[in-house]
Amino acid sequence: MKQRQRVNKQSLSLGEAALSFLTSLPPEERKDKQQEVNRFVLWYGKERLTSQITPVEVANYAGWVGASTGDITRRLEPVRAFLTYAKREGLVEASLAPHLRVKASPRTPLRTRPKQQVVLTPEDYAQLKSQLADLEEERGRIAEELRRAAADKDFRENAPLQAAREHRDQVEAQIRQLQAAISTGVLVEEKPAEESAVRLGSKVILCDIASGKKLTYTLVTKNEANPAKNKISIVSPLGKALLNQRQGDVVKVNAPAGELCYQIEQIE
Repeated sequence: MKQRQRVNKQSLSLGEAALSFLTSLPPEERKDKQQEVNRFVLWYGKERLTSQITPVEVANYAGWVGASTGDITRRLEPVRAFLTYAKREGLVEASLAPHLRVKASPRTPLRTRPKQQVVLTPEDYAQLKSQLADLEEERGRIAEELRRAAADKDFRENAPLQAAREHRDQVEAQIRQLQAAISTGVLVEEKPAEESAVRLGSKVILCDIASGKKLTYTLVTKNEANPAKNKISIVSPLGKALLNQRQGDVVKVNAPAGELCYQIEQIE
């Protein structure tokens, strides 16, 4: 029953989830948070399911807000509260609020900044392409919204037109980010069945040499990492040490407690 309730909750659209969150707040707090929560909903797409929200997109939103003016921390706080609520109520599986942070960028001329490459599995790539197709379809609907709003001459300030323009800008920003991720991402195939070295997608059984304890990990991309499910990123210290190693090899990892040594007992 609990599992069924969780699935039902995760079938809520983002717009419905935001409404549930806002109505749970006292009136004054709701008024304070409503604008930024609605901005996030429009940026992501109010018809999208809460289960489709990813850490990458949450981080992208934080980056988008970070590129704007104003009090960035104040703008992100209501969205962080909403994402915390979503996790607490079972609307999402993973905790997304920690990904809502703005990374400080050095004041370096743009031409000298190294491009960050994203590792994409075929599944990641297909998901990005699907999201891009959805947004490009939404772009057409927004164009129609803009035409209708621009034709309405009864509004002195024409709030619908302003809202449609802001929605358009948010969707265009998302499209640019997805296009950049697709064009600059490094597409990697899953580990071939006959390959004996550790690769992305490998399931590795280790033996802690100091304690003799057996450990099992699966190497995944940074976005898929989930320590609770023994999924570690290929860019983590242990993930980096394991990559390209073979059965029987000993790997060493520097940790705050000292150097840790593991022997690879099996690669699946």
